[in-house]
Amino acid sequence: MLTTRIRKAKTRAMGRRLAMETSRKWNGTALLALSDTNINMVQAGPGANRCRDSPPPHLSPSFRPGSCCPLPHPLLPSSARPLIKTLGAQLALFMEEPQMRKNLGALFKYIAFLILVTAAFTVLFHVIMVWEGQDHSWLSGLYWTVVTMTTLGFGDIVFESDLGRGFSILVLISGVVLLLVVLPFVFIRYFYAPWLESQIRLKAPRSVSADLRDHVIICADDPIAPGLMEQLKIHEIPHLVLEPDPERATRLHGEGQKVLCGELDARETYAAARVREARLVFVNLEDVGATNVILTVREEAPDTPIAAIASSDDSVDLMELAGADFVVPLRRRLGEQLANRVNAGHAQTHAIGSFRNLIIAEFPVLNTPLAGKTIRETRLRDLMGVNIVAVWEHAELKPARPDLTLSEQALPVVIGTRRQLEELDELLFIYDTNWNPVIVIGGGTVGKAATEALRRKGVKVHLVERNPELAEELEALSDRLFVGNAANRELLEAAGIHEAPAVLLTTNDDAMNVFLAVYCRRLNEKIRIVSRITYERNMASIRRAGADLAMSYAGLGVAALTSLARGRKMIELGEGVELFEEDLPKKLRGKTLAESGIGADTGLNVVAVERDGDLHAAPRADEELSGECRLFMIGTAEQHQAFRKAYGNAES
Repeated sequence: MLTTRIRKAKTRAMGRRLAMETSRKWNGTALLALSDTNINMVQAGPGANRCRDSPPPHLSPSFRPGSCCPLPHPLLPSSARPLIKTLGAQLALFMEEPQMRKNLGALFKYIAFLILVTAAFTVLFHVIMVWEGQDHSWLSGLYWTVVTMTTLGFGDIVFESDLGRGFSILVLISGVVLLLVVLPFVFIRYFYAPWLESQIRLKAPRSVSADLRDHVIICADDPIAPGLMEQLKIHEIPHLVLEPDPERATRLHGEGQKVLCGELDARETYAAARVREARLVFVNLEDVGATNVILTVREEAPDTPIAAIASSDDSVDLMELAGADFVVPLRRRLGEQLANRVNAGHAQTHAIGSFRNLIIAEFPVLNTPLAGKTIRETRLRDLMGVNIVAVWEHAELKPARPDLTLSEQALPVVIGTRRQLEELDELLFIYDTNWNPVIVIGGGTVGKAATEALRRKGVKVHLVERNPELAEELEALSDRLFVGNAANRELLEAAGIHEAPAVLLTTNDDAMNVFLAVYCRRLNEKIRIVSRITYERNMASIRRAGADLAMSYAGLGVAALTSLARGRKMIELGEGVELFEEDLPKKLRGKTLAESGIGADTGLNVVAVERDGDLHAAPRADEELSGECRLFMIGTAEQHQAFRKAYGNAES
């Protein structure tokens, strides 16, 4: 008899274990592989090889390498063989977590307390009834106690004495508190809420499709990630985001994002993300954590390119030694880009990008003969071959129409060869815009980078910083340091706000930059205000505040990483504006550039046309678009989408 019981117990235990190991759910839900000591959870999909070729040693011996499910086991009932998520498997997973066991222990203790209270009231019911001379069974006593505590009160059994009625009130109040108030709270707190959390964690995607390749892996959902994912989507580059928090991963997955749940410093996470087949891994973490992740990725995928963001210049070399192929010191680059947008010292062009043999640059027109003239009247194309393709004015990029007048605050965007831009510099160099010091507000990483870039160009800098602890370092960096609140009018006047050609707002607080933009514009209507913005949502606010140009940390990061993912050089035209390439759509063949209506219909500006390998910059409006030509256009991502929607592609 004992042997038979042991055999049956072993059979039931093995059946339960195998049932849990085969408890899986297909079509985008969590796939469970449960054992006594381990729970492996991966994302499954029809027709894909979802499991590893070499199973962990604790898994069932019926596991077949390269398959998503174990082979049928002779002891497993046929009803348990379908790959479905059972209640037993969920309970087993629920009980695996120590905190869950503690919660259930607390719940069971409260239930035991309720049972003891109910039993005590039942005994007291009998004592009082006997005292009154009534005779009821023990079941009737339990019945009365439950009915009274739950406030049903059928009235078929009642006390006749005041003592009994007082006892009834006590039982009634106790029932309201213990059953109607405390019990629901305890049940939700210690069972239902943890149960829902476990269900959310079960739905977190743990693997990707087996045919995913040539994709971009983004290590964190930071301010850069949303814009980068949007750009990758436009360029039809597959991508996914890693998220260590299962609940957040489930939420992002529900919002339609490509996400994979896993620890960022675990090699298994990147194996599940198919990092060996990826085109790029973007490590957008703080410097210390990024170095650890770079080493982990490089261990799993020796040949996959890795790009990282460095907050400090000192971290660049460390990340490169760890294995990063591209390290972008984004804050320093942002400071340098802001410095290139000021109009101080000699007027000259500032290169912002290049493609093929052409260079894209900007230059200020303040205090030059070009101010007040239309683009046609400048005759830059006829004199030196340089073409104005767009104009920045009041933080807005305007198409370069022949009758557009260049104001003193305008910043034309030109395209030409290196020699042509050198000739333009020779023309501009004789004009001085303003030799007074530029004011830089904020002595952080961005502010220091902007200060260094300006001083390399021979421009004096007055730096404003409110933190006195940084005074010693910043005093040696700038021509003059002003310590205090930039909202102090006397401080700004002492820094030269009325005479300065430009002010750079480099604080990492968007609200502060908006406030300072309004304040500086009020103090000096003609000053050029160039501001840093962290979040894209504040771009419109900084423009309304009076900034002439605004550049965001996220926008610069998106441009840099998109260029790396596409294998192209970065061209930073401005906030949200980039260079696009498109084969001539079939609908536009045989039309002139003016007849195409590209600018009017989409807002894109055609800056170059390529025919038979020859690149022609700034094509004329009467130039015919024919043959297998390729268009180079500048504009926003929304304008690019409008172009594709309006004209299709070369085949349609």
